[in-house]
Amino acid sequence: MRVENSFIPVRGVGETTERRLWNHGVREWDDFHREVDGVGPTTAERIEAFIDEARPRLEDRDTAYFARTFPDNERWRLYESFRDDARFFDIETTGLDHHRDTVTTVSVYGDGETTTLVAGDNLTAEALEEVFADAGLLVTFNGARFDVPFLETSFDVDLDYPHLDLMYACRSVGLTGGLKTIEGEVGIDRDRPDLSGRDAVRLWRQYERGDDAALDTLVSYNREDTENLEVLADHVTARLDERAFGSRAEGE
Repeated sequence: MRVENSFIPVRGVGETTERRLWNHGVREWDDFHREVDGVGPTTAERIEAFIDEARPRLEDRDTAYFARTFPDNERWRLYESFRDDARFFDIETTGLDHHRDTVTTVSVYGDGETTTLVAGDNLTAEALEEVFADAGLLVTFNGARFDVPFLETSFDVDLDYPHLDLMYACRSVGLTGGLKTIEGEVGIDRDRPDLSGRDAVRLWRQYERGDDAALDTLVSYNREDTENLEVLADHVTARLDERAFGSRAEGE
């Protein structure tokens, strides 16, 4: 689903009205007309006003506008329209407390390339600002509660970008548990399925003691976490799309 298929940001348009529009052939903004049964003149006027405002915002790739206007549980709809502007990222740390523990590696994937920043080498506030500079949409798993505040606290950076946290999107289709568990459920393979977050801490400690091979393994693990987010995002948004449009198909 693309944002052009969506009418739910409009005041007075909930799931029922949006489905009614779809079922009457109004599947995207270009299809809209005022003669849809069950859509009153006030709502129709609001829809037209929204479309008129949203079109140039879409042309300008203004993800922040759509993140503001879409309900929180519907922001997954931004993904298909703005995936080319997405930055998938994941961090590894020495613990869970962003006031006491340390970020060890950060991997960011976008435009087909992955950049990994390592503590004590190239992981700096300036490097983080640069790697996120062109981000239109952040995609993480539990990043809203963990990765983003950890980086903002540790490096005094501002990551206030539109954000798709796949943990919540997964929950909405019945996929629960951690990232590795969900990957297994949906058939995403890993090169090192034996490694976990606890191993990431161990590998960093080994590297601090002089084991360069441990850092190579840690970086590989972090990069795989990050790159798999794209596969998971494709999967879960497709399921959400099917669920939303399924009700439309039943009425056709």
